[in-house]
Amino acid sequence: MICPFCACASSRVVDSREVREGAEIRRRRECMDCNRRFTTYERVDELPVTVVKRDGRRESFDREKLLNGMLRACEKRPVPRKDLLVVVDAVETAIASQEVREMSTEEIGHLVIERLRDLDQVAYVRFASVYRRFEDVNQFMEELKGLLLNHDE
Repeated sequence: MICPFCACASSRVVDSREVREGAEIRRRRECMDCNRRFTTYERVDELPVTVVKRDGRRESFDREKLLNGMLRACEKRPVPRKDLLVVVDAVETAIASQEVREMSTEEIGHLVIERLRDLDQVAYVRFASVYRRFEDVNQFMEELKGLLLNHDE
């Protein structure tokens, strides 16, 4: 690994540990030249998943975009970032387990909505309003009524 501080190509591993339930390995390294420490992450190079947008465009799946969308839905809500990262990991795992290498934004949105409903109901409704493209207040109210019915059961 190249040192991010001095660009030396020699480093030694000081510590290794699994993260994300064994999906990644976190390594603490020490540069052999400047003796500064830095962290690297290793993960299996998976086949990329292509996301098919509503307008037909295709782009690679980006977990950061997914996280940012959920962060917007959770704005000013008491939802810890670590809980959102757990949701992103679960969605990414569900996507990777599919045999198909293309998924629509609707399919991915559905995976997120299932998990957000249990995490924070306000964030769920915010995310659903974008994902399901609510056109008016009536659609919004129908979603809220369904949420209240499920909550009372």
